[in-house]
Amino acid sequence: MSYITGNSAGIKNLRLYGIMITLAGAVLLSFDPIFIRFSGVSGFDTAFLFGLFTAISMPLVIQWRDERGLFGVLKASGWPVLFSGLLMVGSASCLVLSVKLTSVANTFVILSVTPAITAGFSWLLLGEVTQRATWYAIFSVMVGIVIVVSGSLGSGSLVGDGLAMLAVACLALNQTLLRKYKEVSRLASVGLGGFLLAVTMFFLAEPSSYSMNTWLVMAAMGLFSAPFGRVLSQVAIRYITATEVGMISMIQTVLAPLLAFSFFGEVPRNESFVGGAVIVLTIITYIFMTSKQEEKA
Repeated sequence: MSYITGNSAGIKNLRLYGIMITLAGAVLLSFDPIFIRFSGVSGFDTAFLFGLFTAISMPLVIQWRDERGLFGVLKASGWPVLFSGLLMVGSASCLVLSVKLTSVANTFVILSVTPAITAGFSWLLLGEVTQRATWYAIFSVMVGIVIVVSGSLGSGSLVGDGLAMLAVACLALNQTLLRKYKEVSRLASVGLGGFLLAVTMFFLAEPSSYSMNTWLVMAAMGLFSAPFGRVLSQVAIRYITATEVGMISMIQTVLAPLLAFSFFGEVPRNESFVGGAVIVLTIITYIFMTSKQEEKA
């Protein structure tokens, strides 16, 4: 068993455990834009470097912590781990292309639909029915994200928006897949996805142009925060629904601007404060209300 999951036998409230893991993963992933800004590269180069270093870090952790070794873990995970890796390539590639072809604001709004799409896949493939409270929370979070990016909407392209939707579909399907196959190694899933992403993006990136600063900054991102943030999000799906993981993870849209302010002095717009407040209050209320229901059950 991966060391990330730990020994959960003694944990009374596995639901709360899953929520906390989701929040921890979201915090780590919120640092992605910071690393990208410091690296001085974006687009295909970012995807290539993230994939490259993820393909290095995840196998090393598996070899270190799992007695089965890398190939034993891959064999035990079976075909779902390969499918998960391919879906990760699809979501990352489409997201990179989307950001290049449409506005970041449009991409963020489309990404906010991920929990709703995940709910659809979960119902279709797993028979999981999303509770009414979760739907209310998803809608409220989407409203908050629209408010955050309201000043920049409408400046994108139809192709870019379509690619963002395809990225959402790949991400939602991957979350649903891992919800169904809980035994799949999350480290192997992220690591294989990183390897396939690096191979795909190698032909579009320009490694010879990177400075030493770029290599070091992206190494910090690709070896630590980015892959482990994704692993934590995937681990959380074992304890709460994929729909809930997607919805709670949207807290990234609040944390990322705050980190940008801390590192670069970028003052968020008023819309960011209002929309961010809606998102945070929604997630806190949802966690509190569902935890109370869990205690009564």
